Order: sequence, then structure tokens, then C-alpha cells
Amino acid sequence: MSKFSQEIEVSGHLIDSSILTKIFDKIMDLKGEFNVDEINIGVKKKDHSYAKLTITGKNQIHLDEILKTVYREGAVSKVQKEIQLKKAPKNYVMPDNFYSTTNNHTQVYLKGKWISVENMMMDKCIVVKGNKAFCVPFRDVKKDDQIIVGEAGIKINPPERPREGVNVFEFMGSASSSERPTQHIAKQVADDIYNTKKKGGKIVIVGGPAIVHTGADDSVSELIRSGYIDGVLAGNALAVHDIEYATLGTSLGMNVKDATLAFHGHRNHMDTINAVFKAGSIANMVKTKKLTKGIMYECVKNKVPFVLAGSIRDDGPLPDVITDVAEAQKQYKKVLKGADMVIMISTMLHSIATGNMLPANVKVIVVDISQPTVTKLMDRGTWQALGIVSDVGAFLPMVAQQIKKRSK
Repeated sequence: MSKFSQEIEVSGHLIDSSILTKIFDKIMDLKGEFNVDEINIGVKKKDHSYAKLTITGKNQIHLDEILKTVYREGAVSKVQKEIQLKKAPKNYVMPDNFYSTTNNHTQVYLKGKWISVENMMMDKCIVVKGNKAFCVPFRDVKKDDQIIVGEAGIKINPPERPREGVNVFEFMGSASSSERPTQHIAKQVADDIYNTKKKGGKIVIVGGPAIVHTGADDSVSELIRSGYIDGVLAGNALAVHDIEYATLGTSLGMNVKDATLAFHGHRNHMDTINAVFKAGSIANMVKTKKLTKGIMYECVKNKVPFVLAGSIRDDGPLPDVITDVAEAQKQYKKVLKGADMVIMISTMLHSIATGNMLPANVKVIVVDISQPTVTKLMDRGTWQALGIVSDVGAFLPMVAQQIKKRSK
């Protein structure tokens, strides 16, 4: 074996999940060489495959670069080393060469055992406390926290292709496209939502104001009322226009039912904000029966948690909006904890933010009329997302209708 060579191994559903192909590609892209020393292919659906490879680089720096890349695809060194730890020098500061996480399920080699990292998210660090490891964001790092540095002793387990039978994620066959039979996709999405809830799963919606503008407000309200939604994450705009529609029948001054402009409609959203401030909060508006329908109403009535994150462009904002970005992020994470599926609807800002907080095993469906919005989410790291390019005003009612049929 060359001086600048190292043995690695990888196991799992290597062929049908393209794990081995990705490792080969990464080595060749970086101009390295490899030899397959051993390979055993599983013969049954649930069988794991195994491969042992020798990777060779031009020099130690080149080899380390290749190894760092293939480790992120699920490979591990044949001779395993313990993780390396360094203390955080002060609050909010990580040591140099800290390990930056992916959103894939990750294990670390600690005291001779592989342990799973809890609270997995991308672009964070890993803090070790006792015999446990946690994914931690910058703002939660405390002085003297033991933080993993380097790549040694870390194993990433990339998600594998679903094996429980055809569902919407297998059906699509590609990340995002507008050239798909919309009705059939709506049925597949509805089936996946229905089956997730039937198994006791948790579903969260991340929504933008286009839900209201396009006439899909009633469909989302119905999903919440029927118990299919366990949390709503949004900004000021969705709540304002949802309440405007519920109380005045308009969204941004336009009559939602017939798309005509309401008289003096340009001030309707400001009237709405004022009405919520008069009541003191959205919950008080429901309590005093000033608000009797809509997404926010259904959240309050059905005790479904919602978080409204503020932005610099907000009118008002509503008293329920969290204007401290760091606090809003923490509240988003609380609602997302334990989520099995997240449905992102017509909001690039909140979708990308939410995607950064999710482990890769959470199913993500993103629906938007704009192809760039869908692809940008996946380009930012939420690669597991299923992208559906469609008008949410037409798509969501179809999904709600299909779920209603399944529920009968």
C-alpha cells in the first residue's frame, strides 16, 4: 500500500441508494485513485451491502482532502480513531478546525463506542457531555464546552431510498419539476400525509401569504381542523392576510373569491393589524369572537402551536410576531422537534431557514409556483426535499379533497 493511501469501508444499501457511486465520483472528481479490495452485495431487499476500498492521493494533504469528502458520503476509516475534543475559548466561539455538521444522521466514536449525535442539524458543531453528543448552534456554545474538531471518529449515515413501498418520494423520480400530472401528485402527497398521521407522525406546515392570496386558506384551515397539522411556522404576512381574509374577505385589498379590488382595500391589512392590537393578541381575538375562521383561528381553537418570525419589511408587525431573530429561531426549533414531515408552501425565506434546522430523515415537501424557489431550497442543503412547482391555490385544495376521501 502506498505511503499516501488509506483503507476505508462503507455499509448499507450501497447500490440502490447510490452511496457507492457517490463515493467513486467524489474520489475521481478530486483526481484521486481507488481500488475495491472487497465487496459483498446484499441479495434481499433488507440486506445491507459492504465494501472496502483503498484510496490513494498524491500526497498527505491530497489524501486528507479526499478522505474528508468521502467520509461525508458515509465512509469510515478501516482503523477507527477516537474523536478529538477542544474546549470553546469563550461563549459563542468554537475552537479552530471545529467539525461542521451535515443534516444526515451522525455517530461519533467515543470511548470505544459509536454513539448517535442528538438534535441533528446542518452547519452546527458537536458538543460532547459525558457519554452523549449534541448538535449545537453558535449562539448556544458556552465557554469550556467540549467541541469535536477535525474529521476523526465521525460516521455519517446518509438516508437510503425508501424501501416500504412506493410513496410520493419514489413516485416523482426527480427533485423538482412542473412537468408532472398535478392531480396524481396531489393524490400521492395526500396519501403520504394521511399515512404519516395514521402512524402517529408529526406534520408541520411552513407557509407564506400566497396561501391566502391564491385562495388556499380554507384548505389549510381544514387540514388543521381535521388534525393533520401539528404546527404552523410563518412570518407576519401569512397571519395578517389570513386574518384580513377571515374578517374582511380580502387579501392585500383584493376580494379573494372573485379577484376584484375592494373599495379602499389598500388599507385593509393595516385595519387588520390594528384590530389584532385592539384585542391584544390573536388568541384574544378568537376568545372575543372577533376572529371566527381561518388558519390562525384553527390554530388557537385546536391548540396547534404556531410561531410567527419577524422581518425588517413587516407592517406592524402583529403583537404575536417574534421580532428577535435568535428567539424566533429557537421557537421554530421547538415546534420542529420530532417532526416526521414538513410541508413548505410559497415562502423562500422561511422554507430555507426551516430546512437548515431539519435532519435529513425528515420528509420535506415544498410547493411553489416559482421553480427557482424550489431549487434554491435544495441548493442550500435541504437535498431531501420533494419539489412541486404548482399554483398552491389549485394544488392544496386537491390535496385536502383527497385526504377527505381517504378519511371517510
